[in-house]
Amino acid sequence: MLIKDLISTDFINYKYPAMYIAFPNCSFKCEVECGVQCCQNSTLAKQKNIDISIDRILELYEEALEGGSRALVCAGLEPIDSFSDLLELIKAFRLKYDHDIVIYTGYIEAEISAEVEQLKQWPNIIVKFGRYNPKHSEHFDNVLGVKLANNTQYARKIS
Repeated sequence: MLIKDLISTDFINYKYPAMYIAFPNCSFKCEVECGVQCCQNSTLAKQKNIDISIDRILELYEEALEGGSRALVCAGLEPIDSFSDLLELIKAFRLKYDHDIVIYTGYIEAEISAEVEQLKQWPNIIVKFGRYNPKHSEHFDNVLGVKLANNTQYARKIS
């Protein structure tokens, strides 16, 4: 699968240490909607894609457990825009681990209701919904246990 980045143990995007995987695609809907170049992942978008197998990701997660990781965060650019790869990763991860999987998306729930329904088949899935807009203030999200960039964004445990 293609990714932009992988951080074995990240302390920023979830209340627990987590492996962070940056997905490679995005339609930049946040910028389109607010009419301003504001993507907080613009430098990530310019990075070369990394071709990595899901088996290798699972090996790295096993190593990350020793460093304290206890969740998987799938995030920016936009995991939903690589939904088939996201599903394959979740399927493989669930065969070995019941740890939380957090998906950061810029989509609102109504836009991805079919995808959310598919995700409900696995336990411990949390989705952060909502676009980034620099005109909104940040806020603390109780589900994630971290600050989100906008008060229009929120996380919900879907399964």
